[in-house]
Amino acid sequence: MKIAKILNNNVAVVLGDNGKEQVVMGRGLAFQKRVGDELDAQQIEKVFALQSDTLTGRLSELLSDIPLEVITTSELIIANARQQLGQPLHESLSIALCDHCHFAIERHQQGIPIRNVLKWEIKTLYPKEFSLGIEALALIHKRLGVKLPEDEAGFIALHLVNAQLGNDFADVSHITQFMQEILHIVKYRLQLDYRTESLSYNRFVNHLKFFAQRMLGKRGVWSEDESLHDVVRDKYPLAYQCAVKIDQHIQQKYLYQLSSEERMFLTIHIERVRKETLALQDDADEA
Repeated sequence: MKIAKILNNNVAVVLGDNGKEQVVMGRGLAFQKRVGDELDAQQIEKVFALQSDTLTGRLSELLSDIPLEVITTSELIIANARQQLGQPLHESLSIALCDHCHFAIERHQQGIPIRNVLKWEIKTLYPKEFSLGIEALALIHKRLGVKLPEDEAGFIALHLVNAQLGNDFADVSHITQFMQEILHIVKYRLQLDYRTESLSYNRFVNHLKFFAQRMLGKRGVWSEDESLHDVVRDKYPLAYQCAVKIDQHIQQKYLYQLSSEERMFLTIHIERVRKETLALQDDADEA
């Protein structure tokens, strides 16, 4: 296996048997080596044989700047997730998760925490992935000595959710169409002029994206506790009626019925975007 490019002492690019570039990793495997030299196969700890040349290029660029310990820890997190979820994870996860972990550790060391405003929803809607996120934090603490906040478990969970969806064009198209339909219903039923730069709008869009992923995967969320749902329904009647309208649309077009918990989350997001949009409209009128 000959070296095509040296990224650092621990990471190199080689040409595989099929003529495609592969990224190989191992402690000190490229130390004092040159392009064209043979690698010692026993020093190779990990081989990234990505199908996309674009992904291979992005991975090469990423791994050249990230410590080996962070890379190996990220790969252990992915291996654990793949085993527990029992399904394929898109190959881009190696890039996305490694980059996220490295950035999260840097932010933590610099005292710049980022609050995960979707943590509550992630924890409820994606319990398995969130649990894997918690395990990931424990692994990072054990191997790297960095104790990240629970918010990061939510971010890691979302990477796992996205990796299960993959990059299938049909799925992406369906998700985009679905989101546009729901945004259209809310916009015209509540007579809203969306402020796409607002926090509530972006939260709503993110919620719709993750909900669409779950709906396509037939992964419903059900709870026997209706108390919080009833509180939300009574507190936000306009938003709730809009959520009911959306539920009817989804049943008719997608043959999927919202659970009470899903309807509750949808109502909360609709109310947030409704209130913030109206407040911004009032401010604009006064100006």
